[in-house]
Formats: sequence, structure tokens, C-alpha cells
Amino acid sequence: MSTLVTDSGDQNPGQPDWEAAETLAIRGGRPLRGTVEVKGAKNLVTKAMVAALLGETTSTLRDVPMISDVKVVRSLLEVHGVTVTEGDEEGTLHLDPSGAVAAHFEEIDAHAGASRIPILFCGPLLHLLGEALIPDLGGCRIGDRPINFHMDALRAFGAVVDKSYEGIRITAPNGLHGANITLPYPSVGATEQVLLTAVRAKGVTELRNAAIEPEIMDLIAVLQKMGAIISYEPNRVIFIEGVDKLVGYDHRAIFDRNEAASWACAALATDGEIFAKGARQQDMLTFLNVFRKAGGWFDVREDGILFRRGEALKPVMVETDVHPGFMTDWQQPLIVALTQAPGTSTVHETVYENRLGFTEALNKMGADIVVHPKGISSPDRRVPRRDLEQAAVINGPTPLHGADVEVPDLRGGYSYVIAALAAEGESTVRNIGIIRRGYEKFLEKLTALDADFDVVG
Repeated sequence: MSTLVTDSGDQNPGQPDWEAAETLAIRGGRPLRGTVEVKGAKNLVTKAMVAALLGETTSTLRDVPMISDVKVVRSLLEVHGVTVTEGDEEGTLHLDPSGAVAAHFEEIDAHAGASRIPILFCGPLLHLLGEALIPDLGGCRIGDRPINFHMDALRAFGAVVDKSYEGIRITAPNGLHGANITLPYPSVGATEQVLLTAVRAKGVTELRNAAIEPEIMDLIAVLQKMGAIISYEPNRVIFIEGVDKLVGYDHRAIFDRNEAASWACAALATDGEIFAKGARQQDMLTFLNVFRKAGGWFDVREDGILFRRGEALKPVMVETDVHPGFMTDWQQPLIVALTQAPGTSTVHETVYENRLGFTEALNKMGADIVVHPKGISSPDRRVPRRDLEQAAVINGPTPLHGADVEVPDLRGGYSYVIAALAAEGESTVRNIGIIRRGYEKFLEKLTALDADFDVVG
């Protein structure tokens, strides 16, 4: 059940103002049961929206989740003169770039907020307008996300990068040409940057050590529909042959595997049963293996996947890695469930150096988690060690109890909510607006799963 509590303490029996909610009072100890619909992936949809700038005709994107990151990209596109309209089918956007114009630092900064998406506008805007502006970048505080990979790639294409107090101005006085680029790390963002820039650069681009996440493959599918010529080979090599023009696309986005995994972990942590409508097995193989090892049970159906506990929870050892490894976005909600597994679990975080900071709040709620800031060596390790890695050792089971916590980032925030729902007593979870960056209709879905909470601010 869910209600809205006003500042005066009165309860409003009407619809809570969930879009403005920033604080929840959550009463735990109740299993989450029901169905949630998983829409298009945040990590594809926002990039496909940017890709619409490259086409000479209108693009149509389907299964778009109404999350705050989508709203930010829509605002940025509109600032640049792109007309964005909603289709008759829910979750459909039409993007017409025919009126695209340059924008000022101040306008971009005002609409970007904490998002890092403006950096991916660079290639399309250079092709379209000859100039791109990037203000200071935000995003979740989960570790260093250097933009040097992006800037080095753009320079390889022939772009000129100038820094000022306002941000970064990028120009291409002699146009953009194909390049041979090897990424120091298979960065998703840098791979997207190269794809969005290379498709209209003159000549052939060879990208080595590229990210190959399903969302990257779906972006390649979008660009191919627009007229791009892209092929990929084993060992993370992608070839892009530049073309003179691209047209609009009509595309239904790949499902959000991060959200599906989050709800699976919620079912595991609360001993509930959740059907993730729209989830697909093929893009979740690695997660499903770990889920089963940890004591989870799942049933793959034609229209989604059903998740619940299958037996007693078990400790596991997990190493996050780039695809096809275990995603860094999956470890945070999983750690909540592992606090209830008898024995010792270990999660090695090798992608971001600050992503285990959220465990402090879980310890406040009764968990026994020790973070090793320099990681842990082990003969069982398969992922190469990185200087920035950390490790979390989770000893369980430990009963969780209510606490007052503040959301630090998107996935950590989701994990706090799930921990509060698994805990005994009442918790106050603040700054939940961050969760709306990646989870569509989050509070509505919690209500559908019979979560017990109030919106208190």
C-alpha cells in the first residue's frame, strides 16, 4: 500500500505525487509479488535519440521508458532545434532533425543537469553543424569517468578540441575522416562516440577493443537501418565505412536488462516472486547463471522471465566485467540479497572504483560487509585485476533493520529501497529522485508488487 503524507502529517487518500517524490517511508518484511513491465533500455534509448540527429528524415523510436534521462535528452534535442513528438502508441517518440541549429553553453548546461549525455552529441553535431559544445559533465558519483577516451577518438577523426571556462568547444575545420582507433579499455561510452562519429566520416574507421554490450549491438542495428555500413569481427573489432547521408529509422528498443536484473534481485532479497514482462534470456545469460548459483529460480517464458527463490540462498563469488561478463550495474542489488545468504560472498568490482561505497548504508541497516579498497587477489579470479578495483566481502545471513539513508546514485539507490523492503521495521530513504533516471514508473511498480511505503516528501 502507498499513500502521500503531507508536511502537516495529513494523509492524502488520492494519487501520490510520485513524479515529485524525494523521500519514502518504507515498512519492510513483506515479500514483493506481482508483475512489472520492463521497457526499452536506458543505455540504448538515450543514444538512439541522439542518433536521430544524423538522419535527414524523421526517426521513430518505440518502447521508450518515461525516465528522467530520456527527458534530459529530449530537452537537449529540442534546444538544438529537433522536433520531438509522442506517437499514438505509448512509449513512442518521433524525432525530426530538419530544424537542427547550434545551441549555447548556457542552454546545454541548463538542460543537461547532472547527465553526461551531451558528450555523445559531438559526432552528430560536428557532421550537422560543424561545431559541438560540452559543458561540465555530471552523472552518478560512482567513480572516475574520464572523457579523454572520447576526446582522443574525436581528435583521431580530425576534430579540434578547445577547452575554456565554459566547457569544451569541438570543431572540424577540415571535416571528419575515418581513423584507426584502439581504446585503452572497452568503454561503452567511447564505443558509442566512435560509432556516432564514424558513420558519416569520410573513409573507413577501424575500432579495436570496442565494447560489445547488447545495447551497443542494438545501436549498430539502429545506425544500419539509417544507412550505415558497420561490421564487427571477433576480439572486439568493429569496422565502419563512412557514408554521405543517413535517413531516419523506425526501431523498437532492446529491453532494459539492468532493470530486469534489479527486479530479480528484489525477488531474491524479499523472498518474493516477480515476473519481469519483456525480459529476454539471451541478453541475461551471465546474470541468470549467478542468480541460480545464489539460490534463485527462474522460468523463461515467451513474454518475460519469472524470478523467485528456489531454495536456501547460497554465497557466491562474483567479478564484474564488460560484456559478456557480469555487469557492474547488477552487483549492487545482488549484494542486498547476498546479505541474507549463509556464509561468505565476495564481489570484485573491476569497472568503477567507487561503486561499493553504497555498502556503508547497508551496514547501517545491519549487514556485515567489509570493503577492500584495493581489491583482493585470489587464484579463482578470471577477470584481470585493475588498479582501481575494489572488493566487498559479505558475511551472512544478517537480519536487516530499518534506518534513515540517502540515495547516492542510481543503482545504489534502488538497492537501498530493496534493502528497506527486506528489512524489519521502518526506513526513511531520501533523494529517491535519482532512481527515476533509470526506472520508469518506479513507485507505481512498487505499489503493484504490494510494497508498503508512504511518500513523505
